[in-house]
Amino acid sequence: MAGIASPAWAITNGSPDGTAHPEVGALIAAKPYPDGTWSYCTGTLISPTVFLTAAHCGQAKQKTARVSFSSHYQSGAPVYQGRYVADSRYKASKSDLYDIAVVVFSTAIPGIKPARLPAADMLDRLKADGSLKTARFTPVGYGSLAPIKGPHGGKFTYSDTRNRTSISFNALTRSWLQLSLNRSRGDGGTCYGDSGGPNFLEGTGSDDLLVATTISGDDDACKATNFDYRLDSPSARHFLGGFVTLP
Repeated sequence: MAGIASPAWAITNGSPDGTAHPEVGALIAAKPYPDGTWSYCTGTLISPTVFLTAAHCGQAKQKTARVSFSSHYQSGAPVYQGRYVADSRYKASKSDLYDIAVVVFSTAIPGIKPARLPAADMLDRLKADGSLKTARFTPVGYGSLAPIKGPHGGKFTYSDTRNRTSISFNALTRSWLQLSLNRSRGDGGTCYGDSGGPNFLEGTGSDDLLVATTISGDDDACKATNFDYRLDSPSARHFLGGFVTLP
């Protein structure tokens, strides 16, 4: 990670989340990175004892992970350690499919209401009735700004701060929700460090409905289409059903 002047936000074209999504947390490293920050991925509490993130956030044979729910993490803030479990079908060298993991805590996380998960094939039904085309989503995460170009490539800034933005629909496949990064439509986006974080379906009563997790983009500049792993798909539900009760 390369350090530059500290930004006002991390998710691209977004703003600090503050207390809006207390169920969204950061995976915290065992020691700080060279720029002094600690977080390396994002995730969401989906039950009092289960935190959802991405499989590519973990290392081979990783057994535990540390999570903070602070909106701006600083050394000494509360951290919860749990058992890290990735989908056994995930193979990093082959594809992003099955890129899902959980951190399971031995006791309930106090004072935080978990996010809701979608019913099976919910996004397919929204696509069929035409409402998905105009839907908007809220990504939340602790990731970096879009890179500033330099002589040796892009530079990224990390701030250990939870941020959010709004983003519009692009396309839907059996496993992926693809979201647009079109500034003319007011779209923000996600970047490195937002992996594993939530994409909430916007709308009255649906702000805590977690429909997909951030995985990757079309480019290395955090300026193209977001690819997000659908949580209403059979593959995701197969994994999640081993840890939580699904709707």
